Amino acid sequence: MCGLCGVLGGRGHWTETSTNPDAFASRTAAHTTGRERQARTVLVNRVLKHYGLGLKDWSGSSYVLRSSTGKTALVDNLTQMWAQAESLTGRDCDPLDDALLAALRR
Repeated sequence: MCGLCGVLGGRGHWTETSTNPDAFASRTAAHTTGRERQARTVLVNRVLKHYGLGLKDWSGSSYVLRSSTGKTALVDNLTQMWAQAESLTGRDCDPLDDALLAALRR
């Protein structure tokens, strides 16, 4: 499947579900989901920075993962992002790495 078809027809991932179940029954659902997606992206970027990577939202349905060397990958969800992060960097992205945890404490 091409990247665009996956974006247009992709189904939601559990990580994209709002933490506010009532939001889906209201008109603010898109705003709540969008804000939570932005907050997740900010947090993930703090971790990815340690590996020389960055993540940007793409149309509220996918993400663009970029390396400091210019490599890119389009990912549908955060699960796919970790696999692609390791592929782009050529190394394990360990969330319990001591150097990463020290950097996050700063």
